[in-house]
Amino acid sequence: MSIVQADLYPSRQHNHPRWQDRLDPIAWRKDAPDSPLTEQQLSRFERDGFLVIENLFSAEEVAVFKAELQRMSKDPKVLEAPTAIREPDSGALRSVFAIHRDNPLFARVARDERTAGLVRYLLDGDIYVHQSRLNLKPGFKGKEFYWHSDFETWHTEDGLPRMRTISCSILLTDNHPWNGPLMLIPGSHRHFISCVGQTPENHYQQSLRRQEFGIPDEDSLTRLVERYGIEQATGPAGSVVLFDCNTIHGSGSNITPSPRSNLFFVYNHIDNRPEAPFDGMPPRPDFVAERGPVEPLDIGPQHYRESP
Repeated sequence: MSIVQADLYPSRQHNHPRWQDRLDPIAWRKDAPDSPLTEQQLSRFERDGFLVIENLFSAEEVAVFKAELQRMSKDPKVLEAPTAIREPDSGALRSVFAIHRDNPLFARVARDERTAGLVRYLLDGDIYVHQSRLNLKPGFKGKEFYWHSDFETWHTEDGLPRMRTISCSILLTDNHPWNGPLMLIPGSHRHFISCVGQTPENHYQQSLRRQEFGIPDEDSLTRLVERYGIEQATGPAGSVVLFDCNTIHGSGSNITPSPRSNLFFVYNHIDNRPEAPFDGMPPRPDFVAERGPVEPLDIGPQHYRESP
């Protein structure tokens, strides 16, 4: 018999936004002598709610990933699947979900100890992939993604109980200040901001293209930015961005010729699996939020080579 989780972070239930302090640790483990992160990196992740590690993957490895990206973007089976999400206006390919389940190469990337090993340490225990996707922001056509906390959506719409989840973005292209990079509000992860508005039925179909519910109000965003500022996650291809599930983030449109793409893996602690969604709506599809049963990731060294 399953135990019903208490809703520790209520959202979309009131007529006005509410702030509450975070109830969960940020780094769940931080005192082991065998830490894969330096003391400075760990301190920065705790303080800011995100961490950029440059050149974690080589140029040769990135080339392998990008070649697979190009193949997938032309594969009719991929493009016609429900896991393929299009831009709201141009129809250009925006994201491909569940790449850790449907693609052998990216299934291996999901288990790479250089990234998954860091998250396993930060979350202090076995992890699995809650969500994965390939993100594309093509030149001239890539649209913005509005400010939001992933946890607010994953908690409300998926039933994820606690803030024990970390996202990992592997940059496949150089991320410049001008081509719509990820923007984050450092320190915002320490506050949970409830959102206003009841979740519409089948909301995921629209939110994956343009999110309109589960976004913070403008007054709260203004207060956060006045307090903490905004930082851009820029860096060369092969860099990695780790960010806490509750860090407020977004990105602007890409009106430059320079495309921006990344591999995106959401790692969740094995003891933090989703319960019933807290908004009372039916669960979103498994390709958006893995509901299980799940097994801990078999994390280890991975090697990638171009096909002959």
